[in-house]
Amino acid sequence: MLVETGAALAGAWGLQRLAHRAILRGLRAPRIAHDLAHRHPGVADDRVHGVAVAGPGGRHLSGWWVLPPVPQQFPVPAVLVMHGWGANAALMWPVVPPLHAAGFAVLLVDARCHGQSADEPFTSMPRFAEDIAASLAWLQRQPEVAAGRLALLGHSVGAAAALLHASRRHDVRAVVSLSCFAHPREVMRSFMAEKRVPYPVLGWYVMRHVQHVIGARFDDIAPVNTIAAVQCPVLVVHGRADRVVPAGDAERLVARNARARWLPVDGDHDLRQALAPHAGAVVGFLRDACAA
Repeated sequence: MLVETGAALAGAWGLQRLAHRAILRGLRAPRIAHDLAHRHPGVADDRVHGVAVAGPGGRHLSGWWVLPPVPQQFPVPAVLVMHGWGANAALMWPVVPPLHAAGFAVLLVDARCHGQSADEPFTSMPRFAEDIAASLAWLQRQPEVAAGRLALLGHSVGAAAALLHASRRHDVRAVVSLSCFAHPREVMRSFMAEKRVPYPVLGWYVMRHVQHVIGARFDDIAPVNTIAAVQCPVLVVHGRADRVVPAGDAERLVARNARARWLPVDGDHDLRQALAPHAGAVVGFLRDACAA
């Protein structure tokens, strides 16, 4: 009897370890290599500098530091730009030229496990938020930057992480959210349905284990909940044709915060091209929020 019980426990433990490894693999983001060293359209070469930011646990975060045009009266407001899941800082470059021309300093960062930043066994939206906190700390130490006039701009998971950070710490003047989802549980359910993971039998376990691995309950980090605690102005930008995250998610976010504004645009989830006609509105929002 004891032998049979031991064998059963060992088998269950082995299955759990296999499931854990499978879930960690599922949590790994695809890493897309890039190099911005020799291509940064719309900005003079001498205004762009590669930097290494000290991230959580001593892990380095790779980034590009973009100073505004000269002559410029320093210190200036700065915007931290965070990409989405499986993307990198280079893919966020289209937002830089209008911010640069408006006199903002801009820091683009690769989150851990992305671009040229350090690796980890997995990353998550809370870890994106940790990387944002580390990058803001770096910005606050730069002599060219007005430490009290910082803003966040994030895309998708990067936007969710920006809202999570802003709900916990009130060290930014504004948040621009691009293509943000309302709740990670809904994203996970959609992902599992796409992969044909049966729910609730197996899917329930996966959802529970993912929350254990990332160290946070989905309800506690859901943008539809965190945005309610954000005290600075928020601009929620979303594509009307977004097939990854429904545009209705943007309406749900805006409804939870009286200081949030919704800017619908004619585009999909990517928004790199769709955002261009609205650059003036985004820059104006940030300029007003970061006014001295």
